Amino acid sequence: MTETQQRVSVDPAMSVDDFTAAATEWFQANAEPKKSVGPGEGAGHGAFDVSVFADMSFEQEREHILGIADWIQRKATQGYHAVDWAVEHGGLGLSRAHARALGRVERQFETPGTHELVSVTVGLIASTIQALGSDALQARFIQPLRSAEILACQLFSEPGAGSDLAGLSTRAERDGDEWVINGQKVWSSGAQFSQWGELIARTDPDVIKHKGLTAFMLPLDTPGVEVRPIKQMSGGSSFCEVFFTDVRVADDLRIGAVGDGWKVATTTLSFERDHSESGSEGSASGGSWKQLLGTAERMGLTTDPVTRDKLMRVFIHGRVESYTNRRAADLARSGMPGPEGSLGKLLWTEGMTLMAEVVSGMLGAKLTADTGEWGTYEWNEHLLGAPGYRIAGGSDEVQRNIIGERVLGLAREPRADTGPWTDIPR
Repeated sequence: MTETQQRVSVDPAMSVDDFTAAATEWFQANAEPKKSVGPGEGAGHGAFDVSVFADMSFEQEREHILGIADWIQRKATQGYHAVDWAVEHGGLGLSRAHARALGRVERQFETPGTHELVSVTVGLIASTIQALGSDALQARFIQPLRSAEILACQLFSEPGAGSDLAGLSTRAERDGDEWVINGQKVWSSGAQFSQWGELIARTDPDVIKHKGLTAFMLPLDTPGVEVRPIKQMSGGSSFCEVFFTDVRVADDLRIGAVGDGWKVATTTLSFERDHSESGSEGSASGGSWKQLLGTAERMGLTTDPVTRDKLMRVFIHGRVESYTNRRAADLARSGMPGPEGSLGKLLWTEGMTLMAEVVSGMLGAKLTADTGEWGTYEWNEHLLGAPGYRIAGGSDEVQRNIIGERVLGLAREPRADTGPWTDIPR
């Protein structure tokens, strides 16, 4: 935040009801109330967006991201961007109940929407720096990341290391007070709009693969960094390849100790899998229950018993997901989500798949031919994008392994890659 944007102070003993009233007053002065028609959100009226990944030109996507960042910075003047974060990190130091109350208030108003890069910046990387960064890194990065003054992407996956992230081969070699980076990352959402990236690189190839990794905050305007957007099947180019050729990064930008990169990576991924602030009534990417209901209403299918049964399956799944996420959040009061977050992530991707199946049955051919009818052909962007999240943040298979081994205590799967990384066949 700039000096002219310093947030107001809040009584740490403020009740949730008083906080809700104050937040509502601020939102009424700074945003327009949402307009809805009947139970279905805006059924038959206005823009209809159920996309999972943006289908925009470079300039459109850039303006969309900047609009979201500007809104977060406006909220930051009141501390509403970080309600339950510590005051020294730009937050209000209030409880999670206050944060949830703020979310309920905000959902009543028109806001710029979401974008994965912004979510990664404020929810994942800021949280990782808070959990594991040095005092200097925390002082430098937490407030500008959490308020979206700077944007940062993940530099994790590689062409040969996706679900098996620990097998990555991008190298970082020590040279005095700097590290020299060579290699390639892929599927880095929003890299073309980012100023920074959270990079996981291999610093010791002679130990087991999980032990030889180190994490860094890397400025993407460093010489030797090349970002190449990837055209995706749902349109747009949100994903990128990022290449590193003799890229130098200072050691004081290292996150955690040398060799602790796997811990940093799994911490970030645990925040990615924590959907405790989302729910069936939210506006997460991929569409909501209300939008699905709106389509059913527009199609005149809400009196059909088969369709009603399918709709209720989606609704119930959403409620179960919401309560599961709430429980996982309560278990993570220490500020670092545990393996239970994998269950929430799995429920989320399964919920998007279920929604795709239900809407496909309702729309039929209207999914493949654009008739101009509201809330019909637009669902293509959901169907084409939703499968991506069965891989992003750890595949469904990885989530099931985590749940089985770390939550249920089942025996680990046999492994053939427990020796030094250099000895693993590739």
